[in-house]
Amino acid sequence: MTGRTDSVAGRRIFVTGGAGFIGSALVDRLVAGGAHVTVYDTLSLGRREFLAGAIATGRCTLIEADLLDAGRIPPAIAGHDAAFHLAANSDISLGRAETDRDLRQGTVATYNVLDAMRQQGIVDVVLASTSAVYGEHVPQPTREDAGPLLPISLYGASKLASEALVSAFAHNFGLRGWIFRFANVVGGRATHGAVFDFIRKLRHTPGELPVLGDGRQSKPYLFVDDCVDGMLFGWRHATEPMNVFNLAVDGATSVADIAGIVRAEMGLADARVTFSGGARGWPGDVSQVRLDPSKLAALGWRARRTSHDAIRDGVRAALRDPSFV
Repeated sequence: MTGRTDSVAGRRIFVTGGAGFIGSALVDRLVAGGAHVTVYDTLSLGRREFLAGAIATGRCTLIEADLLDAGRIPPAIAGHDAAFHLAANSDISLGRAETDRDLRQGTVATYNVLDAMRQQGIVDVVLASTSAVYGEHVPQPTREDAGPLLPISLYGASKLASEALVSAFAHNFGLRGWIFRFANVVGGRATHGAVFDFIRKLRHTPGELPVLGDGRQSKPYLFVDDCVDGMLFGWRHATEPMNVFNLAVDGATSVADIAGIVRAEMGLADARVTFSGGARGWPGDVSQVRLDPSKLAALGWRARRTSHDAIRDGVRAALRDPSFV
């Protein structure tokens, strides 16, 4: 959008995966700012109830459809000012059980969105990517220009391919891209992840918490509100044809520390923690992640919470969330 401002009022925004954890938080923020939002989601992980408040305003429409049905996307996306592409298989471990899942729901779906944008003359695309694109053999804390990028999960490989597609469409068809490599995101409405799993396990067996790995796995965590803030700030303020940012915090939180925070917040501090052992939770899991957030900070944005604070607020939000199962 030429002449973007900090206001989204009156703008038409297309959000794939907008009924999911992060997507619905983004939709709520856009609608609160006066934008008109079209959510395109299969509701496989996302939930209609996550959008209830946004839909009630009259400024959010849900299209329940699959991005793999390429012919449906161009008429749905027509007339929008920008696309935020968050749809993906967001559960990394599932990719090993169904090896084409990330290819289809990540890479192919991204191509279909970008080609629909090309057909309809829509320029701005914001891609939710991941720190998993870096793999393990990069300096830490990792900058956006680190390389070579050698992901160790099919999810990370799919996201890296999606980033490449955004770049190729930008150079060939005049799109502008904003790529955000997320830290681990926590908060209410989460459908997977360590916090989600630990709460669910402790509700089932309050006296014991089994944990994958040795507990020393350590990554930066970002509260979902900060994640949305960072995406919107970067989209408004970064002006290159291609913009790539780590969306993260300084430092990290270990799995053992997460287990301690969850137990404390649930009043189950005496629950016994058992570790399965090994340096990683599952094949494809990058056990040690540190991200350098200084590039986005140079534009004027930093997360409000530390990694530990994000975990604590994320646990509290999950425990308050009536949709948590």
